[in-house]
Amino acid sequence: MFVSYKWLQDYIDLSGVTATELAEKITKSGIEVEGVEVLNEGIKGVVVGHVLEREQHPNADKLSKCLVDIGQEAPVQIICGAPNVAQGQKVAVATVGAVLPGNFKIKRAKLRGEESNGMICSLTELGMEAKIVPKEYSEGIFVYPQDAEVGVNALELLNRDDEVLELSLTPNRADCLSMLGVAYEVAAILGRDVKLPEINLQPTTEKATDYITIKVEANEDNPLYAAKVIKNVKIGPAPMWMQTRLMAAGIRPHNNVVDITNYILLEYGQPLHAFDYNRLGSKEILVRRAQDGEKFTTLDDAERTLKSSHLVITNGTEPVALAGVMGGANSEVNSDTTTVLLEAAYFNGGTVRTASKDHGLRSEASARFEKGVDPNRVRVAGERAAYLMAMYANGEVLEGTAEVDTLTIEPAVVSISLEKINRVIGTELAVQDVKDIFDRLQFKTSIEEDVITVTAPTRRGDIKIEEDLIEEVARIYGYDNIPKTLPIGSTTPGKLSAYQEKRRVVRQYLEGAGLYQAVTYSLTNEEKAAQFALEKGDFIRLAMPMSEDRSILRLSILPQLLEVLKYNSARQSDSIGVYETGAVFLANGNEVLPEEQEHLAGAITGLWHNHSWQGEKKAVDFYVLKGILDGMFTKLGFADQVTYVQAKVEHLHPGRTAEIHLSGKRIGFIGQVHPTMQKELDLKDTYVFELSLQAVLEEGTEPLRYEAIPRFPSISRDIALVVDKETVSGALKDIIQSVGGKLLKEVSVFDLYEGDRMEEGKKSIAFSLKYLDPERTLTDEEVTKVHNQVLEALKEQAGAVLRG
Repeated sequence: MFVSYKWLQDYIDLSGVTATELAEKITKSGIEVEGVEVLNEGIKGVVVGHVLEREQHPNADKLSKCLVDIGQEAPVQIICGAPNVAQGQKVAVATVGAVLPGNFKIKRAKLRGEESNGMICSLTELGMEAKIVPKEYSEGIFVYPQDAEVGVNALELLNRDDEVLELSLTPNRADCLSMLGVAYEVAAILGRDVKLPEINLQPTTEKATDYITIKVEANEDNPLYAAKVIKNVKIGPAPMWMQTRLMAAGIRPHNNVVDITNYILLEYGQPLHAFDYNRLGSKEILVRRAQDGEKFTTLDDAERTLKSSHLVITNGTEPVALAGVMGGANSEVNSDTTTVLLEAAYFNGGTVRTASKDHGLRSEASARFEKGVDPNRVRVAGERAAYLMAMYANGEVLEGTAEVDTLTIEPAVVSISLEKINRVIGTELAVQDVKDIFDRLQFKTSIEEDVITVTAPTRRGDIKIEEDLIEEVARIYGYDNIPKTLPIGSTTPGKLSAYQEKRRVVRQYLEGAGLYQAVTYSLTNEEKAAQFALEKGDFIRLAMPMSEDRSILRLSILPQLLEVLKYNSARQSDSIGVYETGAVFLANGNEVLPEEQEHLAGAITGLWHNHSWQGEKKAVDFYVLKGILDGMFTKLGFADQVTYVQAKVEHLHPGRTAEIHLSGKRIGFIGQVHPTMQKELDLKDTYVFELSLQAVLEEGTEPLRYEAIPRFPSISRDIALVVDKETVSGALKDIIQSVGGKLLKEVSVFDLYEGDRMEEGKKSIAFSLKYLDPERTLTDEEVTKVHNQVLEALKEQAGAVLRG
């Protein structure tokens, strides 16, 4: 809800309270004010000008040369490109030195050889959104009424010297979807009175009931329908103050009759509708449920197919409006309308919502009916609109109202004890203090001992139970005034568990390594559900899925991450790495809830390094991703407990895939996506991993131990071993470490050779071994003895021999 600060002053005295201060007070009372917009912020130097002369620019077909009186000693020449500029108009002129939105400064200039001393402005150039500008001025400059004084501030005449508060309303506070509702709220906060709008009807001797009769078949959907008749109206623009207030609230002006109904919508929160009486086609209004398949053309010229769940206003036979949502094109008020039938009704919110949702027609009116309007404002809103039509459309209001009234809504009556109020809020308020608060809210009260009985006005449909009254007392008393207390008893300060701390370390590390965190759907389809699953199992299908693509709980995170890569690659972001920590779901049978296991998965594709100015590019490969995981395991403190074992996993490259083992137990896998799947996803070489994060984070780690930097030199020996092609380096490394003993400190692979110089079926793997004793300098004899034992063990256990 957009609330004009200047407009609000029509109903309540705001002296001594600025818009910003008022916003803070409203927020502290329980209704959040999202912001205060200063409509003329950053704009200066814009005045009303009078176009004395207008002629065609001698050197441009689409420009006009205008002589404009701006209230200075002499008129100025301004070149204008607006198609609707004409002699005699009163227009907004940004003078030389003026500043427009976006810090756009106006200077003297020459346009096609002709001097221009300023700029004639459109409303959009003054900061208004195009969607709220009246249609006749949407492609040109705005024209002021002829009584506008030349030289005065043009923004003040447009009510742009105003501030607008944006209220973020919860569904229960529908009463504040109107200026009067906000006025009642502010009156309670400030302790001031509300001034109601003026209604001073002077009806003619003719009666509305002679022109129209009302029948309602669907009384539950429409318990109150009131119609007034206004004759001899003259359709034209609404007064400028009304148009500008509507625009400040985000509503585009149309004509005086339509604008008045919109104005009352904002003022009272009561939607109204104006019919062209002469186009109605009968002297009867019949409110009924629509027939299935019935056709109806709405104001937006769209033909709608109705259902029996929709409520329609008819002329006795055919629909003329979709109740509470939109009127019909067949009874629309237009420029030749002379008699208006004004509808003020109370419609059931659920019925309106059904029609609004079915036709995709959510409007300001339907939103208010859905949340609930005040039944006691229906008639008075119609009276107020008729009064304004008499004043600003020269209408003659016929006496009385044609109506059907079966409405039985009564104000809510709720009783509560003072003891409960104080106990729940934590205060020591007296009965009179609470009564004063309800008086400020304009709730009727009666007191018997310490029990307070409150009759809530119908405008506050959210007041139903004791807790609602407690909330009203607390917020008007002031949450800041409620005493602060500490909890009694021993408390334990909140902190992250060891598991949560490790999870955070994992996330921070992976993001530091260059991977982006992704959050994907836990729901997938049958085709993808089992892909890359660490544990195979039955699918868990939703009973009522949104769609087949989101019908099964996932067994793996990777299919969704590959979709992320595909989406980004299609948008030319083809070098990217992502990871996700999330749950997968394992079935436990039909009668038991599934088991949730937390997994960690990642995927990288494209270039890992790209320094084109150095000519260096490095595509992602198996070892890039393995290095990231090794760094993570090192960070967690158990890198020496992790091993990689060559494996085959469905949908992964058969020669570039490994299982990840932690303390001898399989916890996941790493590898390249199979080329066939990469082609289907239109991806470059892509490497992925997935592992049980639960198993990783629950792994115990030994306390950190620090060793002094060795003072004695190490001795390195390199060996190239000829082995069978099927032999893996990890098996050889295990043999070397087991035999090397305490003197062997490091073992690493640094070369692999498979070529024509090797015997068929053989390959050469080169290792670098580092020997060190931290207490003394090793001799060649000691190292040679251990080294020979290593070579002997390699030959006996793996058939490995030194390459000649």
